[in-house]
Amino acid sequence: MQQKSWQQRLLTLPPMGYLLIFFAIPTLIMLFASFRYTGEYGGLAPWYSIENGTLAFDLTLENWQRLFETDIYLRLFFKSIGYALVTTLLCILLGYPLALMIARSQKKHRDLLLLLVILPFWSNFLVRIYAWMIIFSPNGALTQMINSLRDLLGLAPISIMYSATAVITCLVYVHLPFMVLPLYANLEKHNPALLDAAQDLGANRWRRFWRITWPLSLSGVYAGSILVFIPVLGMFAIPDLLGGTDGIMIANVIKQQFVESRDWPFGSVLSMVLTATAVLVVLLGAKIGQQGAR
Repeated sequence: MQQKSWQQRLLTLPPMGYLLIFFAIPTLIMLFASFRYTGEYGGLAPWYSIENGTLAFDLTLENWQRLFETDIYLRLFFKSIGYALVTTLLCILLGYPLALMIARSQKKHRDLLLLLVILPFWSNFLVRIYAWMIIFSPNGALTQMINSLRDLLGLAPISIMYSATAVITCLVYVHLPFMVLPLYANLEKHNPALLDAAQDLGANRWRRFWRITWPLSLSGVYAGSILVFIPVLGMFAIPDLLGGTDGIMIANVIKQQFVESRDWPFGSVLSMVLTATAVLVVLLGAKIGQQGAR
């Protein structure tokens, strides 16, 4: 028993070391940076000084106070959470039927269907965003077709580019496979005999789905939701290229603080709040998933 315990500990060392080096330590560095002053030319100022042989610590709470001096940052956080929730919901609505179709298709067709799902990953992320920029451009076929229909209805033309619609559409497109794959992995394991038994007892198709398929697939739904929600919450490339000023998210402000303004302490504050939000979502999702499994 003691030998087995040591073997289990050895197996956990690589993932624990990975989390310690690439998550815990950077998070602590970011937390410490949030209490420091901005350097004269940006970045971080020294956190201590020695004057007359006395050690003095140059730390401050001003960066955290700045977060609550105006509601603009909190509104951006709630806006980003709203974008992430809408994207996750749309991915569930679009990804669940697709995953169910793949799971119930013939085995000789499943590999091809899964290949089509992951096929977008074979191209560069930015190339796919630029493709959507062409689609949503004012001279694009989609925009012209929509404006032609609106003109027939006597409505004013619209611009899809640099709008929340463009941002959410591209977010759903990019993150949809992250919802489909865990859902498929769950649905593929379902025992079809349960559905046959329910049908023999008189349950119709919808009743079989809501009473058997849906409850059994909740763990896949929760896993896919976390895989979609967390990356969307920290996304800045898509809002930056497709959203303009209307589609900006909190990650765009964080990037601006580090790259353009070089206000690293306040950027660290925003990063810590975003990280805490992501961790809370993961813990909440894990708790809901455990309750759903029970």
